[in-house]
Amino acid sequence: MRYHPLSEADRNAMLATIGVSSIEALYADAPPATLLKTPLDLPSGKSELDVERFFARLAARNMPASRAPFFVGAGAYKHHIPASVDHLIQRSEFLTSYTPYQPEISQGTLQYLFEFQTQVALLTGMEVANASMYDGSTATAEAVLMAHRVTKRRKALLSGGLHPHYAEVVRTISRLAEDEVETMAPDIRAAEDLIARIDDTLSCVVVQTPDVFGNLRDLTKIAEACHKNGALLVAVFTEAVSLGLLKSPGAMGADIVVGEGQSIGNSLNFGGPYVGLFATRHEFLRQMPGRLAGESVDADGRRSYVLTLSTREQHIRRDKATSNICTNSGLCALAFTIHLTLLGEAGLTRLARVNHANAVLLAQMLNDVPKVEVLNATFFNEFTLRIEGDAAALVERMAARGVLAGVPVSRLLPLVGLDDLLLVAATEVNTQEDRDAFVAALKESL
Repeated sequence: MRYHPLSEADRNAMLATIGVSSIEALYADAPPATLLKTPLDLPSGKSELDVERFFARLAARNMPASRAPFFVGAGAYKHHIPASVDHLIQRSEFLTSYTPYQPEISQGTLQYLFEFQTQVALLTGMEVANASMYDGSTATAEAVLMAHRVTKRRKALLSGGLHPHYAEVVRTISRLAEDEVETMAPDIRAAEDLIARIDDTLSCVVVQTPDVFGNLRDLTKIAEACHKNGALLVAVFTEAVSLGLLKSPGAMGADIVVGEGQSIGNSLNFGGPYVGLFATRHEFLRQMPGRLAGESVDADGRRSYVLTLSTREQHIRRDKATSNICTNSGLCALAFTIHLTLLGEAGLTRLARVNHANAVLLAQMLNDVPKVEVLNATFFNEFTLRIEGDAAALVERMAARGVLAGVPVSRLLPLVGLDDLLLVAATEVNTQEDRDAFVAALKESL
């Protein structure tokens, strides 16, 4: 017997209740190209073994990141994760403990959240960090909302070097909140004059470093201009490993620091789940979204951990809530904490140096290739190439030669005529053999 949970009448009743005329109208905000017009072309009436074989053949058409020289980044990076991380996150005190509202049965969770927060605060140069958010993009949108609450203003200025996906999430949430967002033009060489656009109507300026094109940004003067006009500086990063080598955003004057923590302890995972990092200054603590674990003592004076602050409407009055973001990325945050603990301060710095050195070696090799130009004056482990021709087509030709060369900028910014730009990332996993393969495939594909 087939099971249909909802009848057509049920669906129509639900649509009428929320005031939407049809299923198509309900999904009007989704990009049309992502909506299926017909059912997936999959075989039916097959045995479990047949289904396994079908999907195995389908999966074999992909080129896994582990099977080819891999230089893809643009916000998600392939790093080595020690086997001990996966083993330790499965320990029962972490894996089976209840959500941290009941400290008597959640000490494992509360302790790693406390340590995670401490690590994030140290990395970003800030005074407090929350227990994580969904990912870097939602953390950025929450930072903008927080800046509105702190300054009592409702207009944000986004740098042209901010990852386009992050900017889109900010614009989407701001549109629903009827807030104003001004976005600068794509800033390939980090030459935009943000300071000239800062005035006393802004709640915040959002700047990414390294930016989406790989450029390193000095935030000091932007922070000074923000503070002079009563605005906050929101600093964003997509590559957490860069914080092991670069001056922290907090040391450059940022008021809120947000970013993506996937690079530490978490694999690419086909795009998620990831872990958003969120840190700020102590004076803004009560406007911070998410939740905060704190250290305390129990009735016997023993060190213990508790959920100290949770400012979502499940816990406090709706008009006092800072955000209704549901929870933190618990398991991803745990993997981040364990990997960073295993690395230690010196290990993270060494890892960051290896990343930077590998990227410099690759950039030097590529700069010697005819019809290719590295556009960045400074970078960490990712940079932008200008090539002769269409970068998206080049990536396909290089993939056919067994090299995953990077992300075409046109994939992130499809409408602004940047078809000849390619983002290339190098990490500690790339060997000299990989770099040689990249250059050889590039010469053959141009």
